[in-house]
Amino acid sequence: MSISGKKQNKTIYICQQCAYKSLKWLGRCPECGEWETLIEEVVAPKGGGQIVPGKPVALHLAPDGDEERMTTDIEELDRVLGGGIVPGSVVLIGGEPGIGKSTLILHLLESIARKDRKVLYVSGEESARQIKMRANRLGVIHPGEFLATENGVEQIIAMATEMRPALLAVDSIQTLSSADVASSPGSVTQVRESAYRLVGFAKKENIPVILVGHVTKDGAIAGPKVLEHMVDTVLYFEGDRSHVFRILRTVKNRFGSTNEIGVFEMKEEGLVQVSNPSEIFLAERPLNEPGSVVLPSVEGTRPILVEVQALVSPTNLGTARRTAIGADQQRLSLLCAVLEKKAGLDMYGNDVFLNIAGGIRIDEPALDLGVICALASSLLEKNIPSNTVVCGEVGLAGEVRAVGQIDVRVREAQRLGFSRIILPNSNKERLNWKPTIELVGISNMHQLMDIVFK
Repeated sequence: MSISGKKQNKTIYICQQCAYKSLKWLGRCPECGEWETLIEEVVAPKGGGQIVPGKPVALHLAPDGDEERMTTDIEELDRVLGGGIVPGSVVLIGGEPGIGKSTLILHLLESIARKDRKVLYVSGEESARQIKMRANRLGVIHPGEFLATENGVEQIIAMATEMRPALLAVDSIQTLSSADVASSPGSVTQVRESAYRLVGFAKKENIPVILVGHVTKDGAIAGPKVLEHMVDTVLYFEGDRSHVFRILRTVKNRFGSTNEIGVFEMKEEGLVQVSNPSEIFLAERPLNEPGSVVLPSVEGTRPILVEVQALVSPTNLGTARRTAIGADQQRLSLLCAVLEKKAGLDMYGNDVFLNIAGGIRIDEPALDLGVICALASSLLEKNIPSNTVVCGEVGLAGEVRAVGQIDVRVREAQRLGFSRIILPNSNKERLNWKPTIELVGISNMHQLMDIVFK
């Protein structure tokens, strides 16, 4: 009996969340714990061949990376990218459906086309007519913009190689497929292979590529986690569709800071960048109202003043509720416990609701003192003066700890006309310049209660 030497394709099961591979179907993925995520895929055998070793080069002889970035007229986007788009880089933009990813791409392409450069927009989700309708509504049509509706990654690369645009945008990575992979579009194997091909194209041709990615129900970009490792920059488009503000946040950036944000406002004409978000977020702030306080937050190198709102009311349930919007709910519970233990306030028998106005999310420790003041103000029905801002980290012992970048926080509060800032005493002592705003340093919760709620 002769045995055929032809290699056969084999079937494996791959988790669509974490790319875990199994030879048999499992109801629950052993790696990420998700249910019903293992999908059957056909994997073709890899052909053999002679391996030709590469030749390393001395680091000082390697090509210099001093090429100029490709800047746009969208300053908020350039900010999160670290100063512009690096030639040959791959940028992944993720966000919920309807948040404005495709709108941002159209604005970006039009801004580059206005500089006498050709750009290519490839869509695997919409028809050319649909995209033209949106572009007409936004007023972002330019002769230098080219459009294609294609799902095959090989065809896209061939098209871009022949055209050589200044920028290639693909919407979205989940709709692409490679002829060399037997699984359906959107599967882990297809997403990984398509991204690998596009990254290789960007590096070889020195053409930057923008990829749009869908997100899962828990807010992560759909597809394998390796997708975020393959690209150079990962941006998340955040915001509630019921709010007009959108936050573009950097999660990963090989060519710049990972803490910068860009602020946009959604209007009829599309996304409009907000150059001074502090004034926008504080525009509708109620004055001298209990439960409201202003916090000088810092995102990357950018100071933003936001309003922290709290509502404390007696509970009608056996267990008091703790609800936070725009802040960490676990941190809220911790600060309620500190108020109960160190300030003697009855937080256990009250429902607590916290909100960062404007739809922005604040995760830094400097938020603690603002939350403490807002909670105490609402519970005691005593307002905090509208000319006062507060910032500082609060520990479990009731101590108020120093926060970073205090200089930019104080300067922003002073610029917007506030006359007093309550801050950690250690930050006050380290300040090496004398501002016109009054500095009130505190070290613990008792000092805070005495100063703010006499």
